[in-house]
Amino acid sequence: MKTTVDIPEEALKEAMRLTGAKTKREAVVTAIEEYNRRRRLARLAGELGSFDGFLTGEELERLRSEG
Repeated sequence: MKTTVDIPEEALKEAMRLTGAKTKREAVVTAIEEYNRRRRLARLAGELGSFDGFLTGEELERLRSEG
C-alpha cells in the first residue's frame, strides 16, 4: 500500500543505520515489524504472568558441574 508519511530525517537515518537497511522502505518495514513483535511479546508476557520456578544461577552451575 502506498502512503505518504513525513518521517524526521535523522530518525530515518538512524533506523537505516541500526537495521542495516539499504533503503528507506526497508528501514520503515523493519521498524514496524520489530515494533509489532515487541508488542506481541509484551502482551504474551502480560498474559503469562511471572514464574517463580526458574533456576538460580548457582543452581544452574551446580547442575552443569554434576552433569
